[in-house]
Amino acid sequence: MSALEPPCTVVNASGHRFDRLRRWEASLRLGLVAGQGVTRLRDVEHRGPLRVQRPFYPEGRDGSCHVYLLHPPGGLVSGDALAIDVGVQAAAHALITTPAANKLYRADRHGVAWEQHTRLTVEDQGVLEWLPQETIAFDGSRGCQTTEIALQGGARCLGWELLALGRPASQLPFVSGHLEQRFRLTRDGRPLWIERQPLDPAHPRFAGRWGQGGQPVQATLWAVGLDDGAGAIAQLRDALPASPRWAATLRHQVLLLRYLGASRSEAWQLCQQAWEVLRPRLNGCAPSPPRIWFT
Repeated sequence: MSALEPPCTVVNASGHRFDRLRRWEASLRLGLVAGQGVTRLRDVEHRGPLRVQRPFYPEGRDGSCHVYLLHPPGGLVSGDALAIDVGVQAAAHALITTPAANKLYRADRHGVAWEQHTRLTVEDQGVLEWLPQETIAFDGSRGCQTTEIALQGGARCLGWELLALGRPASQLPFVSGHLEQRFRLTRDGRPLWIERQPLDPAHPRFAGRWGQGGQPVQATLWAVGLDDGAGAIAQLRDALPASPRWAATLRHQVLLLRYLGASRSEAWQLCQQAWEVLRPRLNGCAPSPPRIWFT
């Protein structure tokens, strides 16, 4: 067979493909509403291996509704396509996290990519805290992560994304593959923060000081809807350990904190500490870490 010819189609009895046209989809849609002072998980629609546990109220029934997203496979392989859609209605308050790290596995021999799309919509006076545990990209992984955040009116949102490239502790660094991260945050349809980040070990940016700098761990935390963004940054600088590995800035009412270093634990602790500082400013509530973070 010529190298330009497509590979033979391989389909098993259940209809799953094992060629470059493979596509295994899963989706989850959540709707959270407020009524009589309580935020409830009213809408749940899922297809494939994406689920939620029952909502938790560790802060009391009048506090934030905590929801855990479950992806039983534990990671993404070639052909996986995950779609997560979360809607927080007016005056509702939700905290969403995951029970474990998300793993991005090595692509198959055809180089088939995976994809993950997350859309977060928060209506006027709603509050969403998007706090998933870290993502671990195995060497050779290929795919694109897209996060879209649409805020309306006086909506507020705080979230983060932690990414660990490779598994240095197992002497398996990220030396091949291609990842892309895309972020888009809008308020009433007006763009506030748009970013696209390709991660390719073969590109000079990956090792260059002006780019990734060869570091295997990065994190981005965002907060929008703070009454005093400049004061929040000053408080972060006082409360967090001084280090050249992180910095914070404020642009178009969006507070961004960045970490670039070699330690997943350091990145996680930094983001959690920043969340503990910012949460009272965002919604007037004391920090209440989800129990799943400690199991």
